[in-house]
Parts: sequence; structure tokens; C-alpha cells
Amino acid sequence: MNKKYYPSAFILYLNYFIHGIGCSVLGQAVIKESLVEQWGVGIGSIGQVTMVAAALGLGRLISLPIAGPLSDKMGRKISSLIGIASYAIFFIGVAMSPNMWVAYGAAILGGVANSFLDTGVIPACVEILEPRSSLATMLTKFFISMSQLLLPFMLGALAGANLSYNLLLYVSGAAIIVIGILVAFAPMPKAAKKEGEKAPGLLENIRNSKFTMESIALIVIGFTCTATFQLWLNCAQTFAKDLAGVQDPSIMQTYYSMGSLAAIIVTAVLVTKIKGVRFLFVYPLVTLITLVLVYVMRSETMCYIGAALVGYSAGGVILQLVTATANDLFPKIKGTITSIVMIMSSLSNYTILSLAGTMDSASILMMNIVITIVGVLLALFVNLRFKRLSND
Repeated sequence: MNKKYYPSAFILYLNYFIHGIGCSVLGQAVIKESLVEQWGVGIGSIGQVTMVAAALGLGRLISLPIAGPLSDKMGRKISSLIGIASYAIFFIGVAMSPNMWVAYGAAILGGVANSFLDTGVIPACVEILEPRSSLATMLTKFFISMSQLLLPFMLGALAGANLSYNLLLYVSGAAIIVIGILVAFAPMPKAAKKEGEKAPGLLENIRNSKFTMESIALIVIGFTCTATFQLWLNCAQTFAKDLAGVQDPSIMQTYYSMGSLAAIIVTAVLVTKIKGVRFLFVYPLVTLITLVLVYVMRSETMCYIGAALVGYSAGGVILQLVTATANDLFPKIKGTITSIVMIMSSLSNYTILSLAGTMDSASILMMNIVITIVGVLLALFVNLRFKRLSND
């Protein structure tokens, strides 16, 4: 594609830097404590913030079936701008929220923002960087991981200056508005489409497709892998502070992000030599062992090591590999199968975090272990089926 669109791609990717803050900020222990104080509900009600984080998944779940078709019909820029506007409302709404329910409504819009950015920014960048579509997708994760890496330092700077943590939310909201203005004026390539061509709908594609046991198992892995890293992101710091004696658990976010960045780089190299489906078993197995060690040892050192390993094995590329493998199984309906995987991911985000909001930190980590075991078993089944099919 013409290099004149490269600056546009960079501007679009900046949205994912802000998104990295948006999807992680409610999991930070200091932010949780600040919000429950703001809402006047007391430190014992910290699970309310986890339930608000779950609303991000609800927003995605509601909007994903709409966002994709709208992006195809109205264009990538319109979809991206809807996502940007929704994210601005999310950040400012949470910062100004007088209670959990106002924050909950804002978080639903945050989930809507994620859906429209995914269906606007990602296709636009794939079209700009064609034929390097894998690189285009991986770069979104890179920008997310970069902001997650810097997040603890941002929070530390606010604490050092005796400033409200809400300032980060206001600045993020203002920043994405500025990015939105740049996106509005950025040139975008027009997607090629034959005259009179009409793409079949989501339900029609599902009816016309043959789903096998391995494909269904793969889709369910989209649920389990999301639950694994979302539970860690939103609840591990509370576990570390309450049960492992970690004084500053926000540092775990840095280790997690470093692990995610390493996974992106290493896996991008390895996947050229090893089938992506193999990682769907190996990486969750590493996560499982790590979660068990964190639960049993309950030490500061293990929490830091665990954050890095979970970031690498769960938060780095698993969901992307699930999507890529599913696309290989259904090459004629890539958009539909991607939507299905993302809907499962969003369903996981909403249901699992809502449940976690009613549990103590030790029980949450145990639930994460059980869910990860299910994911490992499903991945083992998928790998065995792929191996058998390749031998037939």
C-alpha cells in the first residue's frame, strides 16, 4: 500500500496506547482504593470496582455484532471516531462518578469504544500495511503493552506530586479527543468492493458453516484465555497486597507488560517455524504452573515473577493466536469467526469479572487456576485433533 498512509496508521495506533490505560486502570490497587473512597463506600467494598471493570466486557458484548457491519458499511474512520468519542466519555465519566452505577454506565461505553476501535482501527491498518496483516494486528498489542508498561510510573508520578489519580483519567480522555481530531483529518485508503456486492450477515454465515468439535473448543478457548488474563489484571494486585505482603503491587503491572512485550517479539519469530496452535497449549500450561506457585508460595518475589510469566504466557498473544487459528479453519468467513471469538472473549470479561467482584482475592486466584486448567485441556484436545488431521 502507498506509504502516504503510514502516518495515518501511526495516528490510529495511538488509540491503542490510550486503550492500554483504559483496560488496565481499574485493576490497579491504588485506583480501586481511590474510587471506593470517592464513592464513599469504604475499603471493604473494593469488589465494586472489579464489577465496574466487568462492564467493559458487557459494552463489548452489546456492540460487537453492530460495530463490524457498521465499519464495513460506513467506513473505518466513522467506526474509529465512534470508538474514540465513547472512550473519552468513559475516562471522564469514571473520573467524575459519584457512585458505582455512574462508573458502571461509563464502563459500558468503554467496552463500546473497544469494539468500534477494533472494527475500525484494525481493518484500516490491515488495509494500509497489506500484505503484512499479521504485523498490523500485532502492533495493536504492542501499543497496548507499552502503555501498560508505563502505567505504574504514571501513577507513581501522581502520588509523588500529591495529585489525584483521577488526573490520569482526565488526561487520557483529553488525549484521545486530540487523537480523534487527528483521525478525522487523516487520509484513509478505500477498501476494495465490487459494485453491487453485498456481504452475508453474521447469522447467515454461521448457519452456512460447519462447526467441528475442534473449532468449538477453539472458540471456547477465547473465553478461557480472556478470563485468565483479565482476572490477573484486575485482581492479582489485591491478592499480592492482602496475602503476599507486597507494599507496592502496582509494580506488578510493569513486570506483566514486560512479559507481554517479550511474548509479542518472541512469538512473532517462533510462529514462522512452529504452528500457532502449539502455543495455545504450551503458553496456558506455563500460566497454570505460575498461578499455582503464586497461590501456594504467596511471596513478594513470586508475585513479581508471576506477573512477568503471566504477562508473557497469557497476556501477550494467546487471544490473537486463537483468532488466527480460527481464521485458518474458516478462511471464507474470517470476519464472522473473528466476531464470534471476540464475543466469547467479551462474555468472559463480563461474567467472570462480575463473579470475581463478589469473592475474596484468594478465591479469585483459585477460580483463575480452575479456568486455566479447562483452557489447557481444551488446547490439548485441539492440538491432538490438528495433529490427527495433518496425518490423515
